Amino acid sequence: MSTAAIVLLVLGAILLLLFIGGLAAARRRTVAGAGEYAEHVAAADQALEEARATDRGWDRERMEALARGALAEHRPGWRTEALHLILVEDLPGVREDRAHFMAEGSGTDTRIVLERGESGDWSVAKVE
Repeated sequence: MSTAAIVLLVLGAILLLLFIGGLAAARRRTVAGAGEYAEHVAAADQALEEARATDRGWDRERMEALARGALAEHRPGWRTEALHLILVEDLPGVREDRAHFMAEGSGTDTRIVLERGESGDWSVAKVE
């Protein structure tokens, strides 16, 4: 083999390794960014749900108190570390409105679903 051919093979191999390394680095960066992106989307969704609930005149404090009461009744001794509003179902009218809370604590998560009756009063639909 001539010297020129060996130099070209070595240069080609180096360029191939750099290309493969660049692809691997870009993939790692994309995967790491996807986790951060999902966290930002979740935070935005939660903020949107809170804003919708507040904007529609729903009494957030009263709803949280009802959710905490449902936890005390359905999960005696369960310690609530955090209570998050995660979903608002604001359908036309009052009767089909629902609010979903996620309670964190005691090593598990519990979903509490509240619903509104004809009079507009909130009640507990289910505790999961």
